[in-house]
Amino acid sequence: MVTTRLVEAPGGRVLAVETAGDPGGRPVFLLHGTPGSRGGPAPRSSVLSRMRVRLVSFDRPGYGDSARLAGRTVAAAAEDVEVIADALGLGRFAVLGRSGGGPHALACAALLPERVTRLAVLVSLAPRHAEGLDWYEGMTPSNVHAYRQAELGQPQIAGAFQVRSNVIRRDPARLIRDLVPELPPTDRSVVSDAGLRRMLVSTYRQAFRYGAAGWIDDVLAFLADWGFEVESIRRPVRLWHGADDQFSPVAHSRWLADRIPGAELYLEPGAAHFGAFREMARAIGWAADG
Repeated sequence: MVTTRLVEAPGGRVLAVETAGDPGGRPVFLLHGTPGSRGGPAPRSSVLSRMRVRLVSFDRPGYGDSARLAGRTVAAAAEDVEVIADALGLGRFAVLGRSGGGPHALACAALLPERVTRLAVLVSLAPRHAEGLDWYEGMTPSNVHAYRQAELGQPQIAGAFQVRSNVIRRDPARLIRDLVPELPPTDRSVVSDAGLRRMLVSTYRQAFRYGAAGWIDDVLAFLADWGFEVESIRRPVRLWHGADDQFSPVAHSRWLADRIPGAELYLEPGAAHFGAFREMARAIGWAADG
């Protein structure tokens, strides 16, 4: 069962929220990638129902039908998740973040310790100025270029991101085609699946309905102070990373695992960034078991 609703957030903003699976099941928040939307890749609702999971996803501010929150930090995601949980009548819940959703999921565990039960994080970035981490090492050239430009400030990337989002909105499959030349063979195999491609096209179409604001704000938030310390997390944390990832290099998850007390790190040989899609059902099940 899939339902969609708008939830009012502080300042009169609205957040577009989708729930899938068992309405009475164990609640798990899924925080989508960058760029992305609430309709991103996830197990089918029937699968979630068999798992007795109620999956909650939402468009981060500036994506899809969620109003923009200009200048938002990574930490701001925790407040939005708490507002949504209150609106849905959820007391405690697990959180899963994939790729660009990873830092935002970490924020929930750090800032909502009384409500988050478990945290699963797939192919996440580490903070930009993480001590002892060469943040760009092993990162694909297109990502390095985009982040380097973003470090110069929003005016340097706004125009380019807006133009690209307009192209993707007209042809959502374009983003996948543009990525393929930079993908390792294992990721090319993953995105060759027709069903997954349909889900990716759907999430990109939703993400860019009204422009590139969410994408821009995500990138700027990753590069700025996140607004919390990962060392403060005291919930059970499971990190997963494909060993051949070039979009979020595996060293980022190693850095997180070294600093989050008790965190478990799973590195999968032969997998890369999009291997996280195949890991998602297992990660949801682990998170829900908390």
